[in-house]
Amino acid sequence: MLAANSEFPLLLKFIFPTDKLSIQVHPDDAYAEAHERAAGGRGKTEMWHVVSAEPNAQVLVGLKSGVDKQAFLEGLRKDTLESLFQSHPVRAGDTMFVPAGTPHTIGSGMIIFEVQEYSDLTYRVYDYGRVDAQGKPRELHIDKALQVMNFGASSARKTSRLSLPADGLERFLLLACRYFAAEQWEPRGAFVMRTDPSHFDLVVSISANGFLNQIPCRLGDCWFLPANLGEYNFLPLEKPATLLRTYPPDLNALRAELWEAGHDKAVAREAVFD
Repeated sequence: MLAANSEFPLLLKFIFPTDKLSIQVHPDDAYAEAHERAAGGRGKTEMWHVVSAEPNAQVLVGLKSGVDKQAFLEGLRKDTLESLFQSHPVRAGDTMFVPAGTPHTIGSGMIIFEVQEYSDLTYRVYDYGRVDAQGKPRELHIDKALQVMNFGASSARKTSRLSLPADGLERFLLLACRYFAAEQWEPRGAFVMRTDPSHFDLVVSISANGFLNQIPCRLGDCWFLPANLGEYNFLPLEKPATLLRTYPPDLNALRAELWEAGHDKAVAREAVFD
């Protein structure tokens, strides 16, 4: 449960890139607390779920093995930075974990649903020569970016969804970390769920209209379901229907649920990040 004076911990957004986004990196909580108190003091770990993707759509996440600070600066100077990144083709249904400290950019031709810590701290390192409304290059944050960037092995990667028990729908864990968990729900028809008394839920419809507790729920709507709500129901008006649920998790309880569902501990570790 959130304390009465707590800040809301999560931020959800849809991203519709028509061009490559800037190459950037986000600080972790420790750096943000020490250096960015005025901006909220919270780092930014995030995940992406691909709602749709055109052929050949890709994201750049994490640096190739052996790329160090000197090589990164050389790539920046020569405008060859993209060649230093790990390229990941994406298609609808893919999920990727992007922890703080991981340099990245999102390409065009896709729709991304993003879940992140409630933070807007972004250190931009390369912007493809773009300018702002006044014709000036957008601000870069290279010095800060180099301080927080992970030049070694990273836990950033695609994850495979894992089935979880539920009545009236197919339920899958996409991934979980200490900040958030994300599940994909595929209703077979009307279904009833209960909120967990230990946390709120955020539920987003990404493929169908319907009714949540008899209130119209439209494609793209996000619903905040408080922990004390108890029972709620959803009736999809179209099939197939897909909902995404996010919440601040108890990782030990989630691992136990995965084990009870028949997933071994090694598999569970692939989707639950400490």
